[in-house]
Amino acid sequence: MEQEVLVLPDEGDGVRVIACVGEFDQDTLEAFREAGNPAAADPTIRRIVLDVSRLTFADSSMLNEMLRLLRSGRLVLAGPLPPSLERLFELTGAGLLFPAAESVEAARIL
Repeated sequence: MEQEVLVLPDEGDGVRVIACVGEFDQDTLEAFREAGNPAAADPTIRRIVLDVSRLTFADSSMLNEMLRLLRSGRLVLAGPLPPSLERLFELTGAGLLFPAAESVEAARIL
């Protein structure tokens, strides 16, 4: 499985943008954790924007990591949400928990 996690340069507005590209499961989550943990622990970050628009697969392990970031109270998903993530949300009912916007730009101001 191929995946990439990109942490975009901060723009000085207290928003950390993390983009997840590709397939994520229990064996490929380390890069996502390494990007998400510092953002969740940093009190100067007022919003964590998770760009999921290029996510091609996510399993329950990825969902658990997303829920952990959600507990920070600062997570917003930026879409459009891919079909695989919509299906995971449908199966688990977790979709209602996540604030979401149609783009990274919209998520920055949500």
